[in-house]
Order: sequence, then structure tokens, then C-alpha cells
Amino acid sequence: MKTMVPVLLCLLLLLSPTVPRETQDGPYSLTFHSIGVSRPAEGLPDFQATGFLNDKPFFHYDSESGKAEPLGPWRQVEGMEDWEKESKLQKARGDFFLKNLKDIINYNKDRVAYDGQDYIKFDTEIPAWIPLQKAALNTKVKWETEGSVQRAKAYLKEECPQMLRRYLQHSRIYLDQQDPPSVSITSHVGPRNKRTLRCLAYDFYPQPISLYWTRASNVVENELWGDAALSANGTYQSWVSVKISSQDTGPFSCHVQHSSLAQPLTIPWNERREVRAEDAAESQDQ
Repeated sequence: MKTMVPVLLCLLLLLSPTVPRETQDGPYSLTFHSIGVSRPAEGLPDFQATGFLNDKPFFHYDSESGKAEPLGPWRQVEGMEDWEKESKLQKARGDFFLKNLKDIINYNKDRVAYDGQDYIKFDTEIPAWIPLQKAALNTKVKWETEGSVQRAKAYLKEECPQMLRRYLQHSRIYLDQQDPPSVSITSHVGPRNKRTLRCLAYDFYPQPISLYWTRASNVVENELWGDAALSANGTYQSWVSVKISSQDTGPFSCHVQHSSLAQPLTIPWNERREVRAEDAAESQDQ
């Protein structure tokens, strides 16, 4: 006998459009990430939504409080949004979201393959809803019968770009920030007499960064690296490492390129002394 379990559903292209806009300092994007829960645990809202400008959350709504509230530096911004009006809008979206979640549960019976997986998307060029799972065909037929295609197209093509332009009037100072990376180099010797050199860049913004190792000015090919991860303070961190023989003294250097830097950093590894970016920058300036 199958048992119903709590289900998360993200209608990312209905309630979470990403709208890029190329500008002198851009590009910028507006995203709404909404989550509905079929049977929420105690203290967990059955619907919540978070708005993002680029990768920065600027407001959050949940069905328990019934309020859409600005986040981070946007708490200090006046006139960007009518938050009482936004609260009513998010409540309406939540009601629609949860109604469709019940329909989808019925389509899937007790299967939860849609939990955490893409379910349906909207193609603005056709325009049409594109099912990404078998059960989503029922949702496609229902929504298109109800006339949602033109509404969705207008929302993605017209309303969202207008919102983004309005939000940018109050937000570029936060979205265009440039935080240079702090960098440290560490090493340790592991099994089979292999040394791992690791170059860590942290506290940088925006996300794109280039890290690589060289040995005597030649790029080291057998590198391992970590994708840039968002830290709790709203900046990113990333790393690159290379395995070498513990007898190999190089010389090895880590190279860092980022939009906040006037020139790339070259940080040499010293076996007797682990190096920080501040030390390397001082030596490059001399």
C-alpha cells in the first residue's frame, strides 16, 4: 500500500521567471522562487516565495505570516515596492500554487517523482507549456484550456521586464558591488608521498573568477577545483588544487583573475611559508 508523503513543487517558469536585461553595468536578472508543500510539518508554511535580483534575495513571503517583507539592504530602501500590495499578490499566487499542487498529486497518484525535479516549463516562442514529466501533460492541457498561455507570455515578456527596470532604480548600488578576493595557499602531504597544493579565494563578489596553478610559468593541467559557492555574508568562495610529488619544489604559483582587481594576482607557493594574497600584492607592488 502506498503512502502519501509531503511533496515540494517548484513551478519555476510560471512563478520563477528569470529576466535578463543588458545594461552598461549588467546583465541583471529578476527571479521568483516559490515552494508549495502538500502536508507541511509543524512550523513550516505550506507556501513561501523569495525574490532574487541577480543572486541576492531582496524579499521573502510565507503563508504563515501573510507578509512579503524586504531582505538585506532592501529593508532600508523606500519606494521600491508596495509591500502590502505584494503580500496580497503572493497570497493569490500561493492559493493558485497549492490548488495546482493538489491536481498534480492526483495526476501522479502516490508517486513523488516531481518532488525536486523539473515538472513543466513555458516556452515563450511557441508559446506553449512543455511537460517535462508524463503526468505534466494533464497540467498542460488544463492550463492551456483555461487560457493561461497568453497570461504567462504577457507575464514573462512584459510584466517582469517592467518590474526589473523599476527595481533597478533602487538596486544597482547593491548589484554592482565589487569585492576583491582574499586568497590563501595551503599544502599537505598525503598517501604515496603526494603533496596537495590548494589555493582558496574567498569574500569576493560578483561570482565569476579564474583560478589556476602554474609550475615555472607553465599551466598545470591536472587541477581539481570547486565551483564558486555563495557564503552566508553574500560573497563567494572558490578553490583550485593540484597534486604534486612531495619532492617537487616547483616553483608553483596560483593565479587569480577577478573583475574587482586592477591586475591579476600571482601568488607564489613557498614550502616554508604559506602565502596570503595580501603578502603577494605587497610584493607585486614593490
